[in-house]
This record gives sequence, C-alpha cells and structure tokens, in this order.
Amino acid sequence: MYDYRRGESILGAFLLGGVVGAVLGLLFAPKSGKENRELLASKANEYWGEGMEYYETGREKVAEVYETGREKATETAEELKVKIDAARDRLREQVETVSNQAKDKVVEVVPVAKETVHKVGDAVKTGVTTAEVKAEDLLNKVAEKAAADKAAFAADDGAPALS
Repeated sequence: MYDYRRGESILGAFLLGGVVGAVLGLLFAPKSGKENRELLASKANEYWGEGMEYYETGREKVAEVYETGREKATETAEELKVKIDAARDRLREQVETVSNQAKDKVVEVVPVAKETVHKVGDAVKTGVTTAEVKAEDLLNKVAEKAAADKAAFAADDGAPALS
C-alpha cells in the first residue's frame, strides 16, 4: 500500500510505472529493432511532452497558490492594522476620559483642601492665643500666690515683707 506521509507523488509513481511498462512492452514486442527504436523514441518524446505539460501545470498551480497566499496575508495584515488602530483610538479616548475626570476631581478638591487648611490654621492660632492667655493667667496666679506665701512667711517670722 502507498504511504502518503512519505511525500512521494502518486502522479510520479504512475508515470514511472507507465514508462517502465511501455519500455518493456516495446522491448518484448515482436517487431524489428529499428521499429522498436523508432517506437521507443516516439513514446519517449510523447511522454516527455506530457511530463513537460505536467511540470508547467504544477508550476502554474504553485504560482496561483503562492499568489493567493500572498493576497490573503496582505488582506489579513490590513484587517489587523485596522483593528489595532481602532483599539488604540478606544484606549486613547478612555485615557483622556479618565484623565479629565481626575482633573475635575482635583479642581473640586483643591478649594476644599485650601479652606480646610485655613480653618486648621485659624484653629491653631486661636488655640495658641488661648494658651498664651491661660499661661499668662497661670503665671499671674503663681506670682500672686508666691507673693502671698512670701507675705505669709514674713508675717509668721516677724520679718518685714518684701515686695
């Protein structure tokens, strides 16, 4: 049985078998040597012509298949380029949309953040002022207490109070 996986041509095997059969038929035919040679030359020329026709047909088919493949590859490349360009445009639009949304959010947040910073600054100033006032009050109370303690100590000792 013929093994198609070996890559041999069925047509080539058929032609070879035909040529071998024709040659053997001519050689064993009951004709003279001259007639056999003429017949053999005639058949060889006939088969040579057929072989050349098969060769040309095969060459044309290969050229057609090559051209078809080239056209399909070009077509596919163009379709792929169109799809890539469309995807690139969609991505660019999405990036632009997200960028604009982020920019809008920043524009919204900046005034709020600025106001919050001012409020915190005002609160810190108020806290510092309040702390200064309380510290001054505390110092005054401590000074008064110290003076009172000093006067009381001096009164207890009988010494005159120093102010």
